[in-house]
Amino acid sequence: MTCLKVNLQKQLNLKKMRKISLFIAMSLDGYIAKPNDDLSYLKLVEKAGEDYGYEEFTSKIDTIIIGRKTYDYVLNEIGASHYDNGQRDIYVITRTERPQVGRTIFYTGDLTELVDRLKLEDGKNIYCDGGAEVINELLKHELIDEFIISVIPVLLGDGTRLFKDGRPDQTLEFITAKTFDTGLVQLYYKRKK
Repeated sequence: MTCLKVNLQKQLNLKKMRKISLFIAMSLDGYIAKPNDDLSYLKLVEKAGEDYGYEEFTSKIDTIIIGRKTYDYVLNEIGASHYDNGQRDIYVITRTERPQVGRTIFYTGDLTELVDRLKLEDGKNIYCDGGAEVINELLKHELIDEFIISVIPVLLGDGTRLFKDGRPDQTLEFITAKTFDTGLVQLYYKRKK
């Protein structure tokens, strides 16, 4: 373990760290997107006035980590203000350097180093909004602290899996499950330390 990692670990033990939370939807068979990054299945549970706890959840965060493909999709479908509301930092994990736009930073460095640094900083919690590559890299290093997963009542059969192979076992503590009249079931777990 390098000197920097040892010092970071000591700092992490002395200070209450910010949590990293995954808030994401998936199909009943475990896909977060259909082939070609198609998220149209999410429309199955759209309902006027229902946000499935999203607004309450985002009131407790001030930093977002997101993969570039997911960011591009949201940018095209909803607009930049969905993430960058001027009150939080957005880290788009990408392989291509781009200049910062507002509080949106296009990050090309080591994801685990970024998360270690962010967890040490003062602030609210950190929201991981995908995509699958980012989520699974965080899982490999046991960096996700809580999981809020909305299960959409559909079997997609193919696409991008939420959880991929090649990560360590992680035991989770069940917190709650909520059901909605749209058929969506929202599961909330915390990672056991």
